[in-house]
Amino acid sequence: MATITPYETKSGKRYRVRYRKPDHSQTDKRGFTTKREAELFAASIEVAKATGAFVDATAGRSTVGALGTAWLAHKAHMKPSARNSLQISWRVYVEPQWGSRSVSTIRHSEVQAWVTAMTSGTARTAHHTPGPRGASTVIRAYGILAAVLDVAVKDRRISSNPARGVDLPRKIRKPHPYLSHEQVELLAQASKSNGTLVRVLAYTGLRWGEATALRVRDVDALRRRLQVRENAVLIGGKIIVGSPKSHEARSVPFPKFLIQPLAQLCEGKRREQLVFGNGDQYTLTPSTRDGWYRSAIARAQRADESFPKLTLHDLRHTAASLAVSAGANVKALQRILGHASAAMTLDTYADLFDDDLDAVGDALDDARNASHVGKTWAEPELAGARISSFPRK
Repeated sequence: MATITPYETKSGKRYRVRYRKPDHSQTDKRGFTTKREAELFAASIEVAKATGAFVDATAGRSTVGALGTAWLAHKAHMKPSARNSLQISWRVYVEPQWGSRSVSTIRHSEVQAWVTAMTSGTARTAHHTPGPRGASTVIRAYGILAAVLDVAVKDRRISSNPARGVDLPRKIRKPHPYLSHEQVELLAQASKSNGTLVRVLAYTGLRWGEATALRVRDVDALRRRLQVRENAVLIGGKIIVGSPKSHEARSVPFPKFLIQPLAQLCEGKRREQLVFGNGDQYTLTPSTRDGWYRSAIARAQRADESFPKLTLHDLRHTAASLAVSAGANVKALQRILGHASAAMTLDTYADLFDDDLDAVGDALDDARNASHVGKTWAEPELAGARISSFPRK
């Protein structure tokens, strides 16, 4: 049980509460002006210990910087690219603002003001770069702070998370650019020696890292399948090779016209060598300033004024569009793209299935018409029967 003792100060009598924490270590809190206040505090401590809601005020002095560093260290299981994004967001946005703050001193209004400042472009960052941040950037930075404070709550450093319930910016989904078969071929020809790589991306939906990690043994020309087993991602100037984004290998079909170009790329290479490039070194992502892909887009746009501006990853969207137009359903598209679920595929490419809604309406109309065949001739007799059933006046 807690004990209450008075002591004298220049301002008069004050009271100290001595009590034991759940780990049985002793601590105290002083400064109560009345014995009644001290007794209420002592009672609240006993209730908190009994209900498991005890929060150690001393532990609340831990800083976001210390807890955040430990939180990031526990993310080793994440894909390297995802973990790298978290580390950059932590270093640029979260740590400069909150690193030195004790978790117990953070207020909900402060977190809301920070989110608003990032969205409007007035937030302080590590590099002091001006301008508003996109919704994805803001949500990622906020998510890190909220997750760190969640850990503080679970560790009983604070009683509740002041970051929860903050109003966040909404992500605005931009329409995907889709190329036609003719435009894909135009871009492939404009890409010159990288034309086969462009065609593979546009007709299989492979991510850049998945395509450039393909090995000769992964190309099954007989079944027209590409076995996606690895993903090569450029992080910090270094290629990191791991499993595909979904953590699962998958088999992706490719059209017949790619058999010969892929065979030419594999010719003279051993089974374990890479399909694209010299076989031993991974093909690097082209520079967005002066790389071959940027030049190919420029050439394609000169030849076709309607040619859209799109990234290498956008070719994955084109693959989805071409597959759906060829008759692929949601489950097939999910397997091709390596999505975790069909729901994710629908969320990403709902616009590609608009024609299915029209088909549903047409099918319902056909079903109704079929169910009424032969009934039209019986309508006069039914009508007469209904009339005769009424009593005459």
